Amino acid sequence: MTTNTTATQATQQQRSPSVWPTLQAHDAPALIDFLVDTVGFLRTAVYEDGDQVAHAQLDWPEGGGIMLGSYAPDSKPWSLQPGTFGAYVVTDRVDDLYEKLRAAGVKILREIEDQPYGSREFQIADPEGNRWSFGTYRGEPCPAGAVDDRN
Repeated sequence: MTTNTTATQATQQQRSPSVWPTLQAHDAPALIDFLVDTVGFLRTAVYEDGDQVAHAQLDWPEGGGIMLGSYAPDSKPWSLQPGTFGAYVVTDRVDDLYEKLRAAGVKILREIEDQPYGSREFQIADPEGNRWSFGTYRGEPCPAGAVDDRN
């Protein structure tokens, strides 16, 4: 299928992140430290309940973020098994991030490479076993009129 790029761009608009992926961790404080100190997320909010993290918000400097907390198997139906999460994180500095994480000894699951759809990306595992892909692909813009601006 071919697309008239100029016409498509004229009828589409960019969107800001409003979906917040969530995950739980066996050792949430350590995972937060890894994601902030090693990967580069920003520690926006961390609410603790004793030695447990009740809620944390980590923002990605280039937009978006995640929410996480300590694993709570008794909090069904919202209990998420640690190590089962996966996310794609957009960055304009994919090569620098790859080198930084490699030098830090982070487990690389997929080496950095150019993709046929125009992205450059790589994949890692965090200490809990979650999978993180980092790349330059920002997704396609929403079609005009698809964004709900009732707010």
